[in-house]
Amino acid sequence: MFWEKKLAQWVDEVRQKANLPARLVLWSGQQYDFGQFAAPQVTLKVNSAAALPLLLEPSLDNLGEAYVKGKIDIEGKLADIIDIGYSLARNTITNAGKLARVRRYFTHSKNSDQKAIQYHYDVSNEFYKLWLDENMVYSCAYFENGDEDLAAAQIKKIDHILTKIQLRPDQTLLDIGCGWGALVLRAAQKFGARCVGVTLSQNQFDLATERVKAAGLADRIEIRLQDYRDIQGQFDRITSVGMFEHVGRKNLPGYFTKVRELLADDGIAMNHGITSTDAESGEAALGAGEFIDRYVFPDGELPHIGLALEAAQRGGLEAVDVESLRRHYAHTLGIWAENFEAHAEEAKKLVDDEKFRIWRVYLAGCAYAFKHDDVSIYQIVCRKAGRNANTLPWSRRYMYEKPL
Repeated sequence: MFWEKKLAQWVDEVRQKANLPARLVLWSGQQYDFGQFAAPQVTLKVNSAAALPLLLEPSLDNLGEAYVKGKIDIEGKLADIIDIGYSLARNTITNAGKLARVRRYFTHSKNSDQKAIQYHYDVSNEFYKLWLDENMVYSCAYFENGDEDLAAAQIKKIDHILTKIQLRPDQTLLDIGCGWGALVLRAAQKFGARCVGVTLSQNQFDLATERVKAAGLADRIEIRLQDYRDIQGQFDRITSVGMFEHVGRKNLPGYFTKVRELLADDGIAMNHGITSTDAESGEAALGAGEFIDRYVFPDGELPHIGLALEAAQRGGLEAVDVESLRRHYAHTLGIWAENFEAHAEEAKKLVDDEKFRIWRVYLAGCAYAFKHDDVSIYQIVCRKAGRNANTLPWSRRYMYEKPL
């Protein structure tokens, strides 16, 4: 009786504040509607009383946990489900100020970083192949015109990066966090570069190495299972795509210092990474950051773009170009989420139910977050600070020249 009364009161409060097109169905068959007029587009089925404490404090973390652990099931279009989840959190959490932008710090030792990377990326290569493009590019695509398919947009993203850094034949390129090797393969094949790609993921290392050999480029590309802190030597160009989120905010000056050490005096580096839209570098809003840390990206930390630029300067690098790709990532994630839904039955055969549920809400939830500016993403082109600026092009026109 206690839970029924509290639940009815909560549903009524939501109905009055938000009038959501959603229905709550208890294990007993009892129903509650969150909307007064609209027909339900989403149905939340509560499988046991164990879900009720999580529902009555519906942060995105609590709602995500209830779904991932099978305490609730959800019916409806995925985009509608995510929209309802955000609305429930936004309209019912009384301590949203604290939940909105939590800041935590992690150790980021070499051992802990390797475990975190392998937890996320070593699900299985077959799993990622289901919803990524044919080249398995797991980062924000670049939609030059907005109507490209995912594969074309990912190639354009890589070309955009390699053109930005003015990559030339026979220059050396280091790719920190090389994924399954798409960028270094393109750099060697189309730009004639000599490349080193490093990753901490065993699965990525194995497949990237295999792809390099299959392309006949083993003489121009070396793939390493290596921490960026252990890299030695100097490179004409350095790229880092979707990696610095794992570095840690406190470690960013050291990370950029290492990039500077590895960069040739006249070299150019490019950092492509997700950032917080909170000026204090807090996590994603309404408990989303806690969910992502627990289930998706352990130990991930997002800096505000201002903090990232400051850290680059402290590391001895001058930022010469900054570009936001937030809209591009919202679109990319939307396509990934659609692909995931289309291959749901195949995905269920590759991972257990909990992992399937994690990725389902993660991809769609991130698409929502980028669309609504809860998080952002930037490409920062930089060079060693204090260098002669006259060696740079006078305008950004060169970035849009077609690669050879």
